[in-house]
Amino acid sequence: MSSADVESGLQELIARGYRFVHPTDECGEVQAVVGVRAHDNVVDVVRLRAEDDAEATRLPGDEKNIFAPATCLWRSRGPAPEVLGEMLALSDEHARAAKSAAGAAAKSGCWVPGRGGRLKWLAAS
Repeated sequence: MSSADVESGLQELIARGYRFVHPTDECGEVQAVVGVRAHDNVVDVVRLRAEDDAEATRLPGDEKNIFAPATCLWRSRGPAPEVLGEMLALSDEHARAAKSAAGAAAKSGCWVPGRGGRLKWLAAS
C-alpha cells in the first residue's frame, strides 16, 4: 500500500464497520484519527497520528482500556500505509479463535462514543 492509498485504506476500514473519532487537544487541533471495530469478541483499533506514525491493535473484547491495553492479540506500528495494509490483511479467523477460546465466559457489549472523543465499553445485559 502506497501513501496515495492511505485514503482508500481508511475507506475500506469504514466499509468493514470501523467507526472513527478524531480526538483533539484543548485548542481543538486534531491529535489523531482513531478507528475502532468490535467483532467476534475482539476489538480492532487503528490510530494514525501522522502518515509515518500509525499503530493498529487487536484486543480481547473485554479489554478495559483500548488505548493502553493489558493484553494485545496482535499489534503493528510504523508508517500509515504499512500499518493499514497489515490491518486490512489481518484475518478474522484470529478473532473467531479468540471468541471460541473465551467460550461461555465471553462478555458481550459494544464500544460507544463518549465525551472528548473517548470510547466507553457498554456491556450487554
